[in-house]
Amino acid sequence: MLQLSQDIGGKIFMSRIQKAFENGPAFISFLTAGDPSLEKTIEYMKTMEKAGASLIEIGIPFSDPIAEGPVIQEASVRALKNKVSVNDVFELVKTMRKDSEIPLCLMGYLNPVFHYGYEAFFQKCQEVGVDGVIIPDLPFEEKHEVEDIAVKYGIDVVSLIAPTSKERIKMIAKEAKGFIYLVSSMGVTGTRTTIDTDIESIVKDIKTVTDIPVAVGFGIHDTTQAHDISQKSDGIIVGSAIVKIIAKKADQAQDDIYQYVHSMVEATKK
Repeated sequence: MLQLSQDIGGKIFMSRIQKAFENGPAFISFLTAGDPSLEKTIEYMKTMEKAGASLIEIGIPFSDPIAEGPVIQEASVRALKNKVSVNDVFELVKTMRKDSEIPLCLMGYLNPVFHYGYEAFFQKCQEVGVDGVIIPDLPFEEKHEVEDIAVKYGIDVVSLIAPTSKERIKMIAKEAKGFIYLVSSMGVTGTRTTIDTDIESIVKDIKTVTDIPVAVGFGIHDTTQAHDISQKSDGIIVGSAIVKIIAKKADQAQDDIYQYVHSMVEATKK
């Protein structure tokens, strides 16, 4: 069951993020803003939406993305060489919002958000149409200094849960908003040949304390994995495999992105 949001006047409504999980397992795609260019990022986001993506994560380029493997690190380097800033990312979302209602989440590190200013950052998120923010290096114990401001502007701070103790999993899940990003295995992002974590068991533990959707990321890259994990969760997240296509094809990646995303979306529905 989807968790519904409630506005100040008491009216019940469903957010864009919640709608992403409305029709079965969601396919969540990731790309880095400004790789290979801001113009192509917009084009590739629209391509992913046409291919059936349910939600798009937009990476904010950062010089020290500690949770990322080499593929996404190199994408950040390319974007930073293009001098892509946080404001550029906001403008990208604003442009996307002119003709799209697909849920959009920013994926970025605490340092750029802190330097932008929490209040200003989340106010801008609301202004341009961001739905959620994922901050991999934000410790659970310190999240309220960020989340208390984000909630004022209707922005979900998405919780990440790693394969750890049941007690900690449940503690994080109880306070989750938007959706839960379940990390498939310890380490950094990047494709993996096998994913051995007992995803089904962790999802069951989460579901004992919340009905927030659970999407699994880190390492998923082929249709077999997409099918398998989407049977055990509310969605899958794919980043490195898409960024690899962009790294290889640069400004000619549209067709390959469409074919890849479409095949993965179809795999989640089988």
